[in-house]
Amino acid sequence: MLTTGPRGTNDILPGEVEKWQHIEEAIRRICGEYGYEEIRTPIFEHTELFQRGIGETTDIVEKEMYTFLDRGDRSITLRPEGTASTVRAFLEHKLYNQPQPTKLFYIGPMFRYDRPQAGRFRQFHQFGVEVFGSDDPAVDAEVISLSMEYYRRLGLTALELHINSIGCPECRPVHREKLREYLGPNLSRLCPHCQQRFERNPMRILDCKAENCREASQGAPTTTSCLCPGCAEHFAGVKGYLASLEIDFIVDERLVRGLDYYTRTAFEIMAPGIGAQSSIGGGGRYNGLIEECGGPPVPSIGFALGMERILITLEKQGVNLPTGRDFDAFLATTGESTRPEAFRLLAQLRQAGVRADMDYLGRSLKAQMKFANKFGARFTVIVGEEELARQVVVVKDMSDGSQQELGVAELVDFVLNRRWERIGG
Repeated sequence: MLTTGPRGTNDILPGEVEKWQHIEEAIRRICGEYGYEEIRTPIFEHTELFQRGIGETTDIVEKEMYTFLDRGDRSITLRPEGTASTVRAFLEHKLYNQPQPTKLFYIGPMFRYDRPQAGRFRQFHQFGVEVFGSDDPAVDAEVISLSMEYYRRLGLTALELHINSIGCPECRPVHREKLREYLGPNLSRLCPHCQQRFERNPMRILDCKAENCREASQGAPTTTSCLCPGCAEHFAGVKGYLASLEIDFIVDERLVRGLDYYTRTAFEIMAPGIGAQSSIGGGGRYNGLIEECGGPPVPSIGFALGMERILITLEKQGVNLPTGRDFDAFLATTGESTRPEAFRLLAQLRQAGVRADMDYLGRSLKAQMKFANKFGARFTVIVGEEELARQVVVVKDMSDGSQQELGVAELVDFVLNRRWERIGG
């Protein structure tokens, strides 16, 4: 019998899943406030979508995709990221015919065959947003501000926002040639992977973490030094809008992002102190992607935030999230004869929206009280034979140990009122 899941995957168990629900609810709340609508795309797509959309020279397409032939001999890939699928849906359903811009968000699992490590798994989860139909630098600033505000609401602090502009099809070739001229004499010093990048996509060498590559590219021409007037003006606009929102940022001229479809704005959000993998999200503009996928020219921008990374960062910064292991009321019985009435009261409490439970293992009263305390019950309702004869129950406040008798008919209103006091306070 198999007793372990596939490497690089995780089960999200009770006590943890409530943390996920908390950060997901925060996503839906903030996206609603910013005017973004949820989209849900298939977990698998035709492989060509990612080859064209992400870029055949990227690490994801070359080494990390889960690709297989289905029974119709079609090449299918589990989605490694969310943007390409969202673009495909935007085109397939002709959302570009609707009033623009189109503002979408998604939450869901992605799949990459990578070496598992802290915060990086083969099945991982992303929250992403995409905006189609506007090249306004204010939209770039809005997308960035949404991500930063989301982190703020979760309670994260001391984050670093890194931004850059990587140009467009007009100025990127200029940078590419200058970079090749600079790196050519040092080609042998580059790692084997960057030696391949030298011809295909030399800009990615700036992003390599290998020490010899960083030394060889030190002082290399930057993307911002080669921007055309349009890209320079756009980048100045993005920085100006971020400054107007009092969002601090670092212009990081080595930030190029890992996917071929990016143009102009690129950004990454770092959480220093969480380990080697300090990036917890990022994104940028991809004005040519929809056209590359067969659609009309549509300027676009988006981001993706790693949800596992978010949870790790919250834990490392000491931010407590709800675990869900608590009851408003736990019904404890003193014998078999009291169970039917306890079961009826339990149903009444639940119908009123109260989190409530009771014993199903025939424990002693003492053991039931210990169980109620262990799982954070606010009140333990003792349903005893003598009390039921008088149509009352004993309600014990587990926070201070006080207890009182209540009429059976008063129980639901009592717990509801105290419950709302706790929520409101």
